Amino acid sequence: MVFRRTVAALALGASLLSSSIFTTPLIAKESECNIHQGPCTITSGSHSYTLNIEPKPVSAMKELTFSVTVTPCNRLSDKLLLDLSMPGMPMGKNQVTLVRKSGCSYEGKGIIVRCMSGRTLWKVTILADEPTNPAFIFNVR
Repeated sequence: MVFRRTVAALALGASLLSSSIFTTPLIAKESECNIHQGPCTITSGSHSYTLNIEPKPVSAMKELTFSVTVTPCNRLSDKLLLDLSMPGMPMGKNQVTLVRKSGCSYEGKGIIVRCMSGRTLWKVTILADEPTNPAFIFNVR
């Protein structure tokens, strides 16, 4: 009896996931990035976002300079916020404030902490006034 209910629940869940209300594209977009080779770009919504981190290779526990270029940037504020997290691993809040340097370029300094588990996969999500919030996924050394 319990087995039948479980199978029925799984079937219902699968049918809901395949229904049209759950297949609309997400607003946020993620892109895998080899940040050690150079800047990475992603298009999300009506904007193009380019992330660069210096110095290279990007390492944990070093002060890093985060640079983001957004085009077009005519309606963005003078500050952006980067949220640094690890996919699948709860970490403490780690955010970097970027200020507009010139035109559509933003810059700020921060540190990527070392994960005690030894994992190196990180995610940088750009939090802006626009509803897209693109994310870059990369490994640190």
